Amino acid sequence: MDNHLKIFNSLSGKKEDFEPQAPPYVGMYVCGPTVYGDAHLGHARPAITFDTVFRYLKHTGYKVRYVSNITDVGHLEHDADEGEDKIAKKARLESLEPMEIAQYYTNRYHEDMRRLNVLRPSIEPHASGHIMEQIKMAEEILENGFAYEINGSVYFDVVKYNEKHDYGKLSGRKLEEMISNTRELSGQDEKRNPADFALWKKAEPVHIMRWESPWSDGFPGWHLECSAMGRKYLGESFDIHGGGMDLKFPHHESEIAQSVAATGREPVRYWMHNNMITLNGQKMGKSLGNAVSLRQFYSGEHPLLEQAYDPITIRFFILQAHYRSTLDFSNEALQAADKGLRKLFAVFQTLEQIEAGDTSGFDVAGFEKKCYAAMDDDFNTPVLIAHLFDAVKAVNAAKDGHISLSSTDIENLKRLFNIFVFEILGLVNTQESKHESFDKIIQLLIDIRQEARKNKNFTLSDKIRDELKASGVILKDGKEGTSWTLA
Repeated sequence: MDNHLKIFNSLSGKKEDFEPQAPPYVGMYVCGPTVYGDAHLGHARPAITFDTVFRYLKHTGYKVRYVSNITDVGHLEHDADEGEDKIAKKARLESLEPMEIAQYYTNRYHEDMRRLNVLRPSIEPHASGHIMEQIKMAEEILENGFAYEINGSVYFDVVKYNEKHDYGKLSGRKLEEMISNTRELSGQDEKRNPADFALWKKAEPVHIMRWESPWSDGFPGWHLECSAMGRKYLGESFDIHGGGMDLKFPHHESEIAQSVAATGREPVRYWMHNNMITLNGQKMGKSLGNAVSLRQFYSGEHPLLEQAYDPITIRFFILQAHYRSTLDFSNEALQAADKGLRKLFAVFQTLEQIEAGDTSGFDVAGFEKKCYAAMDDDFNTPVLIAHLFDAVKAVNAAKDGHISLSSTDIENLKRLFNIFVFEILGLVNTQESKHESFDKIIQLLIDIRQEARKNKNFTLSDKIRDELKASGVILKDGKEGTSWTLA
């Protein structure tokens, strides 16, 4: 188990030694998607970031319980205490049950993540399946004097909380500024203070999803679900809570306040936030016409895309930047990432071709230490990738006879490339898999053609040959059978 790992804690604003509460066990919670539409790059970055964290912690010996939620139905809008649930709105417009919408997009999200080779979390709770836990937490906050009920709704009293605690310590905001900058919303007059947020809202007659509570038929506030589910599966205080930078305020700030108000304990030891993604230097958004879904990246069917991009190319590109830095997508950058990925995968074949020498011209042990040091430094994947390419250069130099690699060097490099490329970075050589599938299909058609010739069905035999030729596959019949080449 690694004892050198440092994590940048968003709460302290500095890198800290990673010391889980009960080693080797680690509790990690990451805010998952709201499933009312197809996943986009903004969903891919946190998924890949924390998948890599999950992989590395497990690799270094920790036993990780990784919880990532699905925000499905019944919650409030993310930026307000008013407004229609996005999933319920879509269901109403399409004359479907809200759960149909949620399940449909949950299935599509899982498929997108599978193609990015993102591991499934240990537990994936749904907000709608934990209403009772959210009600219980709201009751505790009320009992402790940090919330109030009015007209069937329950609001968190931010001003009362801030008298004893620090609301704004994660985001660095001051309560006075938050109150003065809060925009007016319908129903705002129910609150004692503009910065207060809903723990429970009484449902209007048009609201589809609603549950019974001690206060009204209604639904929970958005912030409450993660606090309640994190507590249920990881305890009142756990090790890592992650998500996108956009969640730092108000979502994660409010999570801290809710948990402290309910239990009196800080809920999380290390807060981790990945930075934002832009596209050609612009923030992505539907209003700007540059919101590209992952599926559009996979197919290339979007005006801003010059071609389709393999999901693993997208994963590799995301990992080429540190998770705390901004990341700009462009066609040129993705195409460069694809070329780099091919060079990285080619090293495995090159290692098989090298003839071992008696001496060593590359410090493999030093290379291994550098790779682990990069990951120990707040999961610095771009530095790790740079070290991997240094090793690729050495392998290519050995192939060309410029340096020597011993048999031990070669075996250790194979081991280390497998560990860091496949196990930790989670990359998959999909091109190799595609080639294998293509070869199998061509061989199947050759076998069918051979059977047709044996049965003197020359019409079918010639048709297979001609169709393959038109597709760029040239068949050549010989004494030892039929071979093929690409035109």
